Amino acid sequence: MVNNFADAEQIILLGIAIAIGLLIGIERGWKFREAKEGERIAGLRTHGLIGLLGGVSGLLAQYLGVAAFGVVFLGFTVAVIIAYTVQWRTSGDISITSLIAMLLTFVLGTLVTLGHVGISASIAVIMAILLRFKDVLHGWLRKLGQKELHAVLQLLLISVVLLPVLPDRGYGPWQALNPYEIWWMVVLISGISFVGYFTMKIAGPGKGVILTALAAGMASSTALTLHFSHLYQKQPQMKNLLAAGILLACGTMFPRVVLVASLVNPALFNVLLAPMLVMTVLTLFSAAVIWRKKDDLAAGEVSDLINPLELKPALFFGLLLVVVILLGKAAVHYFGEKGILVLAFVSGIADVDPINLTLARMSISELTVDIVVLAIVIASSSNTLVKAGLAVFVGGFGLGVRVFVPLLMTAGSGLLTAWMM
Repeated sequence: MVNNFADAEQIILLGIAIAIGLLIGIERGWKFREAKEGERIAGLRTHGLIGLLGGVSGLLAQYLGVAAFGVVFLGFTVAVIIAYTVQWRTSGDISITSLIAMLLTFVLGTLVTLGHVGISASIAVIMAILLRFKDVLHGWLRKLGQKELHAVLQLLLISVVLLPVLPDRGYGPWQALNPYEIWWMVVLISGISFVGYFTMKIAGPGKGVILTALAAGMASSTALTLHFSHLYQKQPQMKNLLAAGILLACGTMFPRVVLVASLVNPALFNVLLAPMLVMTVLTLFSAAVIWRKKDDLAAGEVSDLINPLELKPALFFGLLLVVVILLGKAAVHYFGEKGILVLAFVSGIADVDPINLTLARMSISELTVDIVVLAIVIASSSNTLVKAGLAVFVGGFGLGVRVFVPLLMTAGSGLLTAWMM
């Protein structure tokens, strides 16, 4: 009876190994579906059999030892390389993607019968996605320049290399400066900003002002407000379109504030949600109203936004964060909670992220959630009013009036909601 159960389990595992092979085979077969019989190395049936062969090799390893798997894998690898070499001489295609896919399918089949079903299935799905979206991935790669590649490497430098070696303890006045926590917040905000920047690069300016503004809200809504205000001087006929873009970018900032604060202290989410939701809805509603009045024009070009992952801006943000943290500690020490509210207003004029991160961190043990939420809303409101002022003084009356009035209402409504709570 025990043997029957064991046999049934092994049959199920072999079936899963075949299914993984068929999943990869569907993608490979679809890609080479126009090729004649014998002109492709492996398709649907072959990959199913490769998965089965890997599964059988896993069973052999359990009964005969690891050496049995090694022999089968080595023989399979030699056969695949020979087939690839023949194919290469015939077609001249030097890509080894299909070769790697077959070897990995074999290994995944083996892992299934060794009991690692979940990880094997996950890898198979990821593998199929990578194979299927080759053209999309290459298209993204072609749109990225040298500075974006440097930015990715710099993100890896500040996160994977520098972050783990920083000491996780307090230094300085009031033990306020924790190098690990400070740098982690730099990595967090840089990563979120790069998502917006990367989205803009992938979408391209040809997708229009609105799509670019939506992505720019994750990178720097202030930078986009300044850029669109300058653009209005050259393209005054686009005032409604540019105003809608500015409001959309500003509206995207509020969910970002909630996201960042909640990542530092999840307890802030429920309390911060209401005022930020009010501010988001008002800003986006105003953007939609102005968007409906837009002129029937081609979307303007939006370029030259600052790469948020250049090392100098990241270091500057870290320095600004240190200053805000020290000021926050000093404000609480000398003036209590009222000092925090004043600091929030002043800090929000320059940038909402440092004060947002500082307050979220302090809400864990030093400040009440209510005062932190009010201070974050004050910082967001002062930052919003700064962007409204930029639209007026840089863009002029035609653009400014369309941006200033909605943003003024947004800031006032957010403050009122937070105060009532």
